[in-house]
Amino acid sequence: MRLQQLLFTLAGVLFCGLLSAQITLRGKIVDANTGDDLIGASVLAKGTTTGTVTDIDGSWELTVSGLPTVLQFSYIGFAPTEVEVVERGQDLTIRLGDDAITTETVEVVGQRVSDKQRQSALTVESLDAIAIQQTPASNFYDGLGSLKDVDLTSASLGFKIVNTRGFNSTNPVRSLQIIDGVDNQSPGLNFSLGNFLGASELDVNRVNLVVGASSAFYGPNAFNGVISIETKDPFLQQGFSAQLKVAERNLFEGGVRWADAIKNEDGEEWMAYKLNLSGFRADDWVADNFDRVFDTDFGPDNLGGYDAVNIYGDEASPTFDFEGVRNLPGLGRIFREGYKEEDLVDYDSENLKAGVAFHFRLNPKKALESTELLVASNYSTGTTVYQGDNRFSLRGIQFFQHRLELRNRDNFFVRAYVTHEDAGDSYDPYFTALRLQDRSKPDDAWASEYTDYWQRNIVPRFNNLEGYPNCFPRDCGILERDQLRSTFFEQPNIRELLEEYHAEAREFAQSPRGVNTQGDLRPGTAEFQEAFDEITSTIASEEEDGSRFFDRSALYHVHGEKKFNSIWQPNDASRLEATVGANGRLYTPNSQGSILLDTAGRNIDTWEIGAYGGGTLHLNDRYKISTSLRVDKNENFDVLLSPAASFVYTPSQTTTARVSFSSAIRNPTLADQYLNYDVGRATLIGNLNGVEGLNTVESVRAFANSGRQADLVFFDVAPIKPERVRTLEAGYRTTLFEKLYLDATYYYSFYDDFIGFNIGVDANTFGTQLLSAAAFRVSANAQEQVTTQGFSIGGNYYFANYFSFNGNYSWNKLNSDTDDPIVPAFNTPEHKFNLGVSGRNVPVGFLGSGVRDLGFSINYKWIDGFIFEGSPQFTGFVESYGMLDAQVNLAVPSINTTIKLGASNILDNKVFTVYGGPRIGRLAYLSATYELKGR
Repeated sequence: MRLQQLLFTLAGVLFCGLLSAQITLRGKIVDANTGDDLIGASVLAKGTTTGTVTDIDGSWELTVSGLPTVLQFSYIGFAPTEVEVVERGQDLTIRLGDDAITTETVEVVGQRVSDKQRQSALTVESLDAIAIQQTPASNFYDGLGSLKDVDLTSASLGFKIVNTRGFNSTNPVRSLQIIDGVDNQSPGLNFSLGNFLGASELDVNRVNLVVGASSAFYGPNAFNGVISIETKDPFLQQGFSAQLKVAERNLFEGGVRWADAIKNEDGEEWMAYKLNLSGFRADDWVADNFDRVFDTDFGPDNLGGYDAVNIYGDEASPTFDFEGVRNLPGLGRIFREGYKEEDLVDYDSENLKAGVAFHFRLNPKKALESTELLVASNYSTGTTVYQGDNRFSLRGIQFFQHRLELRNRDNFFVRAYVTHEDAGDSYDPYFTALRLQDRSKPDDAWASEYTDYWQRNIVPRFNNLEGYPNCFPRDCGILERDQLRSTFFEQPNIRELLEEYHAEAREFAQSPRGVNTQGDLRPGTAEFQEAFDEITSTIASEEEDGSRFFDRSALYHVHGEKKFNSIWQPNDASRLEATVGANGRLYTPNSQGSILLDTAGRNIDTWEIGAYGGGTLHLNDRYKISTSLRVDKNENFDVLLSPAASFVYTPSQTTTARVSFSSAIRNPTLADQYLNYDVGRATLIGNLNGVEGLNTVESVRAFANSGRQADLVFFDVAPIKPERVRTLEAGYRTTLFEKLYLDATYYYSFYDDFIGFNIGVDANTFGTQLLSAAAFRVSANAQEQVTTQGFSIGGNYYFANYFSFNGNYSWNKLNSDTDDPIVPAFNTPEHKFNLGVSGRNVPVGFLGSGVRDLGFSINYKWIDGFIFEGSPQFTGFVESYGMLDAQVNLAVPSINTTIKLGASNILDNKVFTVYGGPRIGRLAYLSATYELKGR
């Protein structure tokens, strides 16, 4: 007992000694002329290598060995300054003034990597205002694709998807995207629309990507990661800014931002506001992949046609297979011609975003520490192409988002917002092709006329051809004759004849004939346009025979959070902080049966609620221990828990090691629960209550061949339930030689009740006959656990004050090899990397007195080939590819303008980032950004 007491006493003495040995200082760095926060400014304890950089709001935090000490503050383009710190409470708001001559700057460990980011328990990738300016991509959202762990998918120019750590999808339901804390998902479809409903580039202050399971504080949708976009505060970033951009593909983009503050009679700013307006238009990338659909049996060498990726309506039908039919020699498998996507889709891509926000300080005397009331509204509309189970032409789609928030920085907030959407004139091109084809001539009538023509006109010609095997059974066996004919049809001259004969039969079958046909509705004709307009303006439902989908759904959300920054604080180096919060959400879908099961007045409104809490113990600014727990309840599912814990060790200002356990849950989307959508080959259905009595696809095929009822295999699908993920993660961040910053992460994830789909058939049989068969794709959970793992490493090497090399590598692997019918669509390259070099604020005064700073960046991205699993039409192999991006920018202070010239995919490699999507080529651009900062 005495030994235990002695050990505790010694540990206490040592612990207190460690606590008293170091002191943490905090402050802020601003521009002395404009008052703007300086992001990435340097703070260094003089005579040491201990330093840091300022965070997004200009704040900094630095641990020193004791007082007094001298701190050095510097920022490129500003005069450096030194301040002696003699006491803990000293005001350390530092105002840096302009420096006519760029001085030699102090090299700071981990330049532009803040302590908050370095000491985060999770993997966090960031793109700040400076990095946005420096990205060689054509816009900030595309620039996210060069970050570590990130997959960027381009379904079109106007629709980009960001995903992390696997299970990439063009409908990213496993990642959450928020703008100033507001979820920007589509209320009816339950996933984010990239930056289509987003923020203007002029108003973006920073983008943080939290990689991995993050439900604890972000909610159920933060499954594989969070894309958090922070916009500029009108109190802190005032003035007028404008941007014009022109590019290839007739792209024109423009935007303006105006922010200002109003002072009261005491000279205190009590209200600030900002206005944003931005838009673009361009000729979208064309999806013109005419290769055969992946893993199908027939390609361009089949004279009767084939199923091409971006041609719709040409899909194979079992009734079109005449291979081996003896009275139709040479016919084989035939396919309808279908319609190219480019004849069905509106490729005039455009997007308009408008926003207004008012910030009111309830106690102006406290300035930034005052409680604020925020009122904001955003509107977005446009036309683009979205890819899900089919390709969809989003035409005139609109979003309205309104927010009311009461907040006190780093203290609390209460936020309420609502999002409304209107699908406008959006429609499904795939289903449009089927409708057009059916109007032209139903499949059975088309096939009947094709075969009739072949039998009456083509077969007699074969019989008269010299060398045609036409013996009778008394002279040769039927099988022998079939083999001879097969060889006959392979002759080059006979194949040329077959090509002509198929063209004749196709022309005959396509011509108008019969009561229920409209003939050949070819693109470019008045008849085609009339039918197209009628189909795409009519709602797709059981009652109406169109392809337009109706969606006027809404999402209502309320969220409150409170932080306790110092529950226990024995000294400046140690403290215990905590956070608690709760949120509630209501979905009110309204698709009039065109997408969901909300027909006949059925109410499918759905609510979710959640609450969370967590604490972080800081010890001696070296150890940080965090735990949290979140509880979620969806109206249709049981209560679920999401625990998380982490340990972060910071042995020095330059090095951080971390281990963490995180978890997340994902409630089934409205589509997983209520979907009812016919995509042609199958009907997609939600599965809230379970599905019974389906047959396996293989067994239906077996029955069709054998006629034996015993061959039919039946199965049921259990009701859908939420999926869960648990992740173990370890990471290490350090700076070597005061210039090289490294960040490495390894993770291993366990997925339970993984949400995918089962495919089954509702077969209608009579005796040995298959009368009809309807295919269904049913939302379902995997029965076995799915596991993934990955590793990533990134580095930045800073040199010569203005330049840096950067690179990152990511490895992601789906471990599971299972017979479970639900195959996870991992859709992620196993290997990918980025390599780049950049320069920032390079002094080029010799070019003329009006020019000061030059910047440039070059980035090469390489993506390993991978299988992309989407719908049957859009499942296939994405080939490996590399893309080179580059830009150069020049600041001209005399006119407050930055000129930027660049190009993405500068080598013009035609690459697919998603199977079924367009080939992405070069996009060269020129932009001018004008900024007049407020005082």
